[in-house]
Amino acid sequence: MTRDYDLIVIGGGSGGVATARRAASYGARCAVIEAGRLGGTCVNVGCVPKKIMWYAATLAHTLGEAGGYGFEIGEHRFDWASLKHDRDAYVVRLNDVYARMLDNAGVTRIEGYGCFVDAHTVAVNGEHYQARHVLIATGGQPRVPELPGAELGITSDGFFGLEDCPSRVAVVGSGYIAVELAGVLQSLGSKVTILTRRESVLRSFDAMLRETLMAEMAASGIEFCHHTQMQAVERAANGLQIQHSQGMLEADCLLWAVGRDPATAGLNLEAAGITTDSRGVIPVDDFQNTAVAGVYAVGDVTGRYELTPVAIAAGRRLADRLFDGQTERHLEYEMIPTVIFSHPPIGTVGLTEAEARAHHGDAVSVYTTRFTPMYHAFTPHPAKTAMKLICIGPEERIVGCHVIGLGADEMLQGFAVAIRMGAYKRDFDDTVAIHPTSAEELVTLR
Repeated sequence: MTRDYDLIVIGGGSGGVATARRAASYGARCAVIEAGRLGGTCVNVGCVPKKIMWYAATLAHTLGEAGGYGFEIGEHRFDWASLKHDRDAYVVRLNDVYARMLDNAGVTRIEGYGCFVDAHTVAVNGEHYQARHVLIATGGQPRVPELPGAELGITSDGFFGLEDCPSRVAVVGSGYIAVELAGVLQSLGSKVTILTRRESVLRSFDAMLRETLMAEMAASGIEFCHHTQMQAVERAANGLQIQHSQGMLEADCLLWAVGRDPATAGLNLEAAGITTDSRGVIPVDDFQNTAVAGVYAVGDVTGRYELTPVAIAAGRRLADRLFDGQTERHLEYEMIPTVIFSHPPIGTVGLTEAEARAHHGDAVSVYTTRFTPMYHAFTPHPAKTAMKLICIGPEERIVGCHVIGLGADEMLQGFAVAIRMGAYKRDFDDTVAIHPTSAEELVTLR
């Protein structure tokens, strides 16, 4: 096997694979090192299987709403084990797809754990591989708090190993993973309680989004316990006993959703001269350069916008710069759209209202709307849709767009393109509405 390459990528997740394939398309000799399944968190225990479970939860809602449209739906049951079997098989097929993509691109696959020998040499299974350029793209891993009995809980990884739907679930956390998995579990039959350290979920998001989501989640039956400090977990005859600062909660399943840490331990970064912060984050500049020439990092290990499309975009631009002469090519870490697959879903891009006012003061103008979408005119539990546009200056350049409600996940992408291109409120106003849709509200705001 050839042991000298132009680019070695440590990590076979979406960011690493995308970088290697793009570099190989320019004629670079590339290798990807991965000990686990190709595709990383997103394919195996993240975006892909999560979205499948979200679809299942959405169908559960639809079955409950069909009567409003004249359908007579009899008794039905949900087979968690069957869906899990089919979901896992789908993921395995994707693993094979990733392998074929690398093979077809001429990228060498090296199975095992990579660790640095020096800045341009990586050891795998006792063999040494060298490259002019080395990319660290090892992703992240779920965090488990250090407290007695914490090991009795599961993380998002463990969620995808569940063989059936637990009756009572305690979700500890307030971010993406907490609200997404809580919504899925509640919709598919669990009784869910969310425990947070502070007063709400999604604290870094626009207030309209988190307040609307919490109201809708509460209406669905999810309970919240805020300002809570976890203390201990014990196994009991009827499940788990979770001790916290406000009392005790019994559950059949405890899901830790308290954040993720970079998967940088074991890489022997010191041998390459690379240092990390206290969390294990590798600092990089705007061009994905670490402090060591010829060594780069993308994705969750950099601690910046821990989203799969961001890792892919940053990696492809890095390959463009290194192997296609596009010397200034890099990802601009601003106006990055994201979606939360909660129930209802959220789509957001740009500044929150609080951020805009902190930066631009009285130059900020805000347009909002809140309504019941037409679909819910005939459903027993109509969920609200809420939207907000944030503009700055007398010409009202749009710097933020926030949507929660039916279809928010699909409608945001197009609006994100316009906003990133510098759209003004008048551009939205001058766009003919598509009627009847929820999306038209964004071009008719007054």
